[in-house]
Amino acid sequence: MEQNILNNSIKLPKPKDIIKGKVIGKGNASVYFDLGNFGVGVISGKEFYEEKNELKKLKIGDETFVKIIDLENEDDYIELSLAEANKDIAWQTLKERKEKDEVFSVKILGANKGGLLTEVMGIPAFLPVSQLSPKNYPKVENGDNQEILRSLQKFIGKEMEVKVFDFDQKQKKLILSEKAKDNKKLEEILKNYKIGDIVEGEITGVVDFGAFVKITSLPEIEITEEEKENLTVEGLIHISELDWQLIEDPSEIVKVGQKIKAKIIDISNGRISLSLKALQKNPWEDIEKVFKKGDIIKGKVTKINPFGAFVEILYSDNQNEDNKGKIQGLCHISEFNSLKKMEELLKVGGVYDFEVLSIDPKEHRMSLKLIEK
Repeated sequence: MEQNILNNSIKLPKPKDIIKGKVIGKGNASVYFDLGNFGVGVISGKEFYEEKNELKKLKIGDETFVKIIDLENEDDYIELSLAEANKDIAWQTLKERKEKDEVFSVKILGANKGGLLTEVMGIPAFLPVSQLSPKNYPKVENGDNQEILRSLQKFIGKEMEVKVFDFDQKQKKLILSEKAKDNKKLEEILKNYKIGDIVEGEITGVVDFGAFVKITSLPEIEITEEEKENLTVEGLIHISELDWQLIEDPSEIVKVGQKIKAKIIDISNGRISLSLKALQKNPWEDIEKVFKKGDIIKGKVTKINPFGAFVEILYSDNQNEDNKGKIQGLCHISEFNSLKKMEELLKVGGVYDFEVLSIDPKEHRMSLKLIEK
């Protein structure tokens, strides 16, 4: 504990010091303390009502820490506060827990769309969604805020093991982390993986920006059955890594519960980034052998934007049948002069003839022009 907690014999007290006192008297709205060599202190008025219930539990002869508010009040007593002492001691304890990387348990008292609400030793605390373990992270499709809130509300009243993630006593900010309690074990596991490894996993959540994968092919390391059950090694397949074609809805490609194999493309900050398309042949690789500038091809319109229409190229690659439908081209708005004209000529889902204006395999781009009939 910090050295502003006095033992009644080291030095003269000053406001904000925390000191141990013994209860020597109680009034209707006051409690008197023997402060040893420093005299007698009192908790009364607003300070009494702030901790009324706790003060009523104290009996004559009980000792407790109190904080000095004023060295002398109008009755010549040292003005004290139990509430302020408890808060300062709580913050100091939290500082020590963070320094020791200590795991402790909290009861969840509430939730909002950003995370979970709790308190530690009377101090309000927040557990952000980003600091939940993979097991408890709300994997909500389309990131619907109300659905996220409903998912988080199921934790109200439950106990969670956490660590202190960040705190600021002056701003009365206390941030907790659930996932941090597994960081060391997770780091140990991640050391056994490298970029380029192919892992087996199960889709645990599909959201608007990609899919979460529980990695089931864990390396051979010393881990207890309890740790194996509670520790989730999870990776994320970003929407751009699900397939070579343009994806708007990840659920079109993967489903929760689906078993997959994926390639590790990045490991950083305790996170694994995975790719499904890295295990597929790049359909743009030999595209110039299939198409050239000036070719007339068939394509299906998949999306219309203010800057143009995305077109799925319908073709068969004799060398790789899987390439069919993997190429997306763009028919730019400039080919129509106006959005209204483009929407008159093209409909999502419609199949049309297009002329290939240009192909850039490195940038995965194909520019098209509608052949009007």
